[in-house]
Amino acid sequence: MAINLQKGQRENINAPKFTIGLGWDTNNSSTGTSFDLDASAFIVGANGKILSDAHFIFYNNLKAPDESVIHTGDNLTGDGDGDDEQIKIDLTKIDSAVQEICIVVTIHDAQGRKQNFGQVRNSFIRIVDDSNNTEMVKYELEEDFSIETAVEFGRIYNKDGQWKFEAMGVGMKGGLEDYLNKYN
Repeated sequence: MAINLQKGQRENINAPKFTIGLGWDTNNSSTGTSFDLDASAFIVGANGKILSDAHFIFYNNLKAPDESVIHTGDNLTGDGDGDDEQIKIDLTKIDSAVQEICIVVTIHDAQGRKQNFGQVRNSFIRIVDDSNNTEMVKYELEEDFSIETAVEFGRIYNKDGQWKFEAMGVGMKGGLEDYLNKYN
């Protein structure tokens, strides 16, 4: 049975291969324009910066150089139940320089479309063990991000050789650019 996490809570990941599922519902009627939310992964080293441009995983760069992190593709609408986007992680392939993988969701063209995470509901991040398709942890974002256009849902990090997940739920109003500045 999955462990439901609260913001800031951490849990060990005891699976070498797993899938990060991200989901959300949007209120399209509030802006009259459909939403396009995008999941990204920042693969960072001990200095807190991405290892290279190729270690920024998103809809235009779906695979890390060592294929330890693979984005399964962009969902342009977020319609339907379950995961809207997924990122697969294989810790057996991960570069030893990697210290954490930060998972961020942004709203595409948020400023132009006058959209923010205050118009997004039922957001979650979950981790599923690929060996048995069992959900290990889940974090449901409950905050009202009324001005933010990007949210760091969670991070996978290495602490003394043990990989862990931390439920983050931290928003930024500058969109993807704020996270690119943070991790570059």
